Amino acid sequence: MTQDTDKKDKRAVGLKYDGNDAPTVVAKGFGDLADEIINLAKQSGVLVHEDPYLSELLARMDLGQEIPENLYYVIAELIAFSYVLQGKTPENWQPKPGQLKTQV
Repeated sequence: MTQDTDKKDKRAVGLKYDGNDAPTVVAKGFGDLADEIINLAKQSGVLVHEDPYLSELLARMDLGQEIPENLYYVIAELIAFSYVLQGKTPENWQPKPGQLKTQV
């Protein structure tokens, strides 16, 4: 989930990632609908990322559309970071010195 908090231009875009295909736009809205999407996401335990530039790019996409290849890297970083925040790491992952460690 990514959002832009400027009230007049508030927008929210929800992505779904199944671990196989590219993440897909599953929700998007502006103004009050953006607030509703964000509140539902938070109530459901979905992590929300604030980024006006990313949300602007994603808001141009259609529902059901996979993210474009040029956004793979940034979205992959956000997904990986959200996994780490939730204590999820790959089975055999060994952090290098100085990397973020998690408790599983």
